[in-house]
Amino acid sequence: MDKDRDYCFLKLYEQLASLTQTVNQKPEIRQIEKILNEISSMFRLAKGVTHFYKNPGDEQRGVGETMISYDIGAENIKPVHTVRFVTKLLAITTMTVYMTEDEEQLTEEELFKVDLTMRTALAFISRNRLQVMAEELAFFDDMGFRNIRSFFRFLAWNSKPGDFNGMAAIQYNLRHFALVNEGYGRSGGDMVLKNHYKYIENLIGKGCMVSRLGGDTFVCVCRQTDLPELLEYLDDAVVLANPNGKTVNISASAGVFKIPDGYTVGNPNDIMGKIIQAYQIAQAGENGHIVFYSDMMLTMKERAKKIGKMLPDALKNNEFHVFYQPKVNINTGEICGAEALCRWFHDGQIMSPMEFIPILERTSEICKVDFHMLDQVCSHLRKWLDAGKKAGRISVNFSRRHMANPYLVDQIIEIIDRHSVPHEYIEIELTETTTDVEFRDLKRVVEDLQEHGLCTTVDDFGMGYSSLNLIRVVPWNVLKVDRVFVPLDDEATDSARCIMFKHVIAMAKELGLECIIEGVETNAQVKILRDFGCDKVQGYLFDKPLPIEDFEQRLDMQRYDID
Repeated sequence: MDKDRDYCFLKLYEQLASLTQTVNQKPEIRQIEKILNEISSMFRLAKGVTHFYKNPGDEQRGVGETMISYDIGAENIKPVHTVRFVTKLLAITTMTVYMTEDEEQLTEEELFKVDLTMRTALAFISRNRLQVMAEELAFFDDMGFRNIRSFFRFLAWNSKPGDFNGMAAIQYNLRHFALVNEGYGRSGGDMVLKNHYKYIENLIGKGCMVSRLGGDTFVCVCRQTDLPELLEYLDDAVVLANPNGKTVNISASAGVFKIPDGYTVGNPNDIMGKIIQAYQIAQAGENGHIVFYSDMMLTMKERAKKIGKMLPDALKNNEFHVFYQPKVNINTGEICGAEALCRWFHDGQIMSPMEFIPILERTSEICKVDFHMLDQVCSHLRKWLDAGKKAGRISVNFSRRHMANPYLVDQIIEIIDRHSVPHEYIEIELTETTTDVEFRDLKRVVEDLQEHGLCTTVDDFGMGYSSLNLIRVVPWNVLKVDRVFVPLDDEATDSARCIMFKHVIAMAKELGLECIIEGVETNAQVKILRDFGCDKVQGYLFDKPLPIEDFEQRLDMQRYDID
């Protein structure tokens, strides 16, 4: 009988050893489980439990996977043997077998065979779990989202003609997500991301996929039939932000490519390049925040490349010129300063700012132009001061791209001091629509500038997503109110525009902020502004942006005639 059992064990073990060396297919895994059950029954075992831990710390905390490989459901069981397996990556697998308390104990020979079986099974389980770990590390990020490698693998797996028939690819970014983290904390922000991701996964279903590129930026492949519902969700979604039921509204900037039937993905970057182009335009927001890719974008891409290639020579040849738009005190007509605006002269032609500023804004190239403009402004100021001209404070625009530069303030100060310009003559304007930057970075820059005696302005107030929050968090000196708030001629004082304008001005004054109103074009508007207590404006009523020679003539004039 013992010989028969030995023979039976050897046959079972040979099968087990053979199966655990092959690829982990489901039929083979079921066979392995069956063999383990037969061997467990042969040696009177009541239960077998396996634990897998990714590292020793997880083992100490008891945080891991538990697998029941055999269980007859008996009570009053006790552990009789444990095997612990540690990989070179410090992943740990343990297996413990149990017997009922009244069962005959294992002999030394039986224990040897049970131990051999356990070690063979553990080697297989450990290898299997490490493959899963490698998959997770390679194709998932630390929050459990599929990553860009996972997206590229998905594209590579579907590379035959027709694989993407009826499909669409999307890259999108959750707009103003820094505000979610600020309002709900990092844990709340993480919950919003996970709930958003889960909703998208459920919406697009099997055969599609969504991956996170990083932060709050995602890529997705879905069926075109699901596209309307998906884009509606991205345009405005209500997402749970904490376990107590608190919700937050989020929206996205998205670039969409409706993949033509028969399209072949020769390289994953074929699709990525198209959705990135559309996404970048969507981020600018000039054509809405959801933009579909078209062949016209190839022309735009070529235009962007051309601008990028022209920039170094343009800077070297001083093709960027400063135009000044005067700021005027409407009570006295006195010129109290100006805004410096960039104009590009190339091959005898003046290039519209809209032709190059949005393109340069997509990269850090705009920063080179900003510093160049500041350098010219300081050179002009030095000349005017030496000539005894009363120039007032000149504001210079700086892009949000500078916020990633830890040496920004030092570089600004170096340029100003190199020209020996007193700091009170320079005002740094940062656009109000800077909402993709953490407010703490913006606040740090503003405070550092002010410590050096420089004035700071929030530009285009009222045009961005977070106007009130921005002036609550960041200690600006000047509020530049966008033209959308400026009342129209003969507009009723109880109109929505007038009421909003009046309260914006009152709020700014109470906060101790200086106000500049831009876009003033008529004498009637001047009268309304006076009635509301505004005294500093800029606009075409007085002057459009002027080349330096014309602006210097205005400085000599000192003031405008005011009705």
